[in-house]
Amino acid sequence: MNLKKDFISTENAPAAIGPYAQGTTFGDLIFTSGQLPIDSATGKMVDGDIKDATRQVLKNVQAILQAADSGLDNVLKATVYLSDMANFVKMNEVYNEFFGTNPPARTCFQVAKLPMDAIVEIEVIAHR
Repeated sequence: MNLKKDFISTENAPAAIGPYAQGTTFGDLIFTSGQLPIDSATGKMVDGDIKDATRQVLKNVQAILQAADSGLDNVLKATVYLSDMANFVKMNEVYNEFFGTNPPARTCFQVAKLPMDAIVEIEVIAHR
């Protein structure tokens, strides 16, 4: 089997704000970069609370996975970064809307600061 790293790029998710790809694939594995609550149409952070932010982040993740011929049902592992653990319960409510009854493994923790002063960032590992 000849495996190589390929890059994922889609206009349906925000462009990278640094020297990294929106996502990469290796064989049937997909790795997304951490996604912020940025609306790809405007290039700006969404207005609203943690629920609105989480919803936008997961839409961005979903768009990257779709560009790699996959979807949220194929997510194996998610990592959630929160600027404040007080947002954990509300973030979970939206997270559950996207992952439902068959959620992936997950790690969630509070960080000191996120890029662009975001309140949530999520990255995933999925398969095709």
